[in-house]
Amino acid sequence: MPSSPSTSPHSSSLAWPQAWRYHTFRWRLAVVLGLLLTLAALIPRFFAWVQARPGQRLPDPVLDWLPAHDVSGAAFAVIYLGIGLGVVRLLPRPLRLLRALWGYLLLHGFRCLCLWLLPLEPPRGLVLLHDPLVDRLFYAAPSPITKDLFFSGHTATLLLLTLAVPAGWPRRVLIVATALIGLLVLVQHAHYTYDVLAAVPFAALSFWLAGKVAAFRQRHA
Repeated sequence: MPSSPSTSPHSSSLAWPQAWRYHTFRWRLAVVLGLLLTLAALIPRFFAWVQARPGQRLPDPVLDWLPAHDVSGAAFAVIYLGIGLGVVRLLPRPLRLLRALWGYLLLHGFRCLCLWLLPLEPPRGLVLLHDPLVDRLFYAAPSPITKDLFFSGHTATLLLLTLAVPAGWPRRVLIVATALIGLLVLVQHAHYTYDVLAAVPFAALSFWLAGKVAAFRQRHA
């Protein structure tokens, strides 16, 4: 007999007790958490290398027109409130959370690849964007990291959460937060316009691929 919607491994509304019965779910959750911890351990040295490497400064008519201002406080209020909302909505939904975690891992994989392939100098008029959490945990360079540019990780992360949460008011709030953080990092001149625009297809691609990676079929727990 086919599984009922409440117990099918394909149901995004599956609760933790039911999801945990599936070995494949437990295995894929453990793998992605292990890979994310490995990434967190390795990425500070990668960012230090990115910062030390010479790059190219790109022309950007939008930033030339947009005066630079320090909006760090507003930016991080949007980022962390948006992340908090996304996490709260995903925690009770294990399959959505699993897909979001794989999407986040893939997103950072794409971002590291782009940073390796496209060395850039920061935009003119840059105002340092101080992230109290990221600066402490992921940056190991003696000077501030300003060359982690293409593509905008903050914009992409909020968009990934937008795609991952169920439809409803939280998704609408996250859409606004994504657009707002994209604007704020431009006002700060912390990213090129290209960085913010490129975050959209990379987040969408990561979420789509995560759906393939996180999906599983299993008849018995």
